[in-house]
Amino acid sequence: MAFASDVRSVSGEFRSRWGWFVALGILMIVAGFIALMSVFLATVVSVLIVGWMMILSGAVEIIHGFQMKQWGRFFLWMIIGALYVVGGAFAIMNPVLASVYLTLLLGMLLIVAGVFRIVLAMQMRSGSSWAWVALSGAITLLLGVIIVVHWPVSSLYTLGIFLGIDLVIAGVSWLTAGLAFRRTA
Repeated sequence: MAFASDVRSVSGEFRSRWGWFVALGILMIVAGFIALMSVFLATVVSVLIVGWMMILSGAVEIIHGFQMKQWGRFFLWMIIGALYVVGGAFAIMNPVLASVYLTLLLGMLLIVAGVFRIVLAMQMRSGSSWAWVALSGAITLLLGVIIVVHWPVSSLYTLGIFLGIDLVIAGVSWLTAGLAFRRTA
């Protein structure tokens, strides 16, 4: 009973703030189209954001390491934190070079994920949605192959395109959520 009451309370709060959801959605859509109009700049910005997140994560890992009671764990946390900080600093100091390696890694991971989805689909053949899983795997595999085949040139635009598309899709979902909250308010 309490859970249902909490859900209604949160839902009512969302409905009363529908305008903020709409504004966020529009802002994200505009940012996404700006990113898609300048994919190189969006790629650099996305690498810089990842770099700063890595530095922050590394600092937290190091702080956590000082809380360890055993020397082995202390050094492990310190090494992990230091690697994050160094990797983040590298990304910030040279975001274009970092985008080259991140794009190659992304392409390889997409290839692996696509192969695994296709294998999974072949094991699901008796199920009803195996074709959709196979199609998803084939698209993911193809996207990974395109990125890797065009690497390192693809590193100049791939991350920016992904960022732009993500912002547009997220913006559309926030916008539609806000409009749905408005209708029910």
